[in-house]
Amino acid sequence: MQKTSDISDQLHPNVQYLDPVYCGYGAKIDFYGMIHTIKCFEDNSLVREMLDTDGQGRVLVVDGGGSKRCAMLGDQLAEKAVKNNWSGVVVYGLIRDSEMINKMPIGVRALGTHPLKSIKKGVGEAGISVSFSGVDFIPGDYLYADQDGVIVVKELVLC
Repeated sequence: MQKTSDISDQLHPNVQYLDPVYCGYGAKIDFYGMIHTIKCFEDNSLVREMLDTDGQGRVLVVDGGGSKRCAMLGDQLAEKAVKNNWSGVVVYGLIRDSEMINKMPIGVRALGTHPLKSIKKGVGEAGISVSFSGVDFIPGDYLYADQDGVIVVKELVLC
């Protein structure tokens, strides 16, 4: 994968930069893919549904409203992501089971951890544009993540 700094140099000013407040989880530090979005608040039902689908070449972006009251992703959902070939998950919110997730071949960025699981009422929206942490996430755009940060561009950069 081409490094985020190289993509930034190549495509700036057409690059969006995620605020550098996210923690990295999972054994896969570098990941990239086409963005698919979910907007849900303290209910990860749609996260489960999406991670049950083929994720080849895709990154799931979860707008959890920045809630710090419960986790939106845990080891069971991360296992689904790995099984279904998702490249990574970015959560504007929290995760749990980080010790287990850190052993899995998936890249995850989140605001932190919390042991409480979310509710499951099936509330939320998928496939819509969401904005948080300085970035507009539009389904079909591309996300790249590595140790230097997370960026979003409109085009696939040869990796």
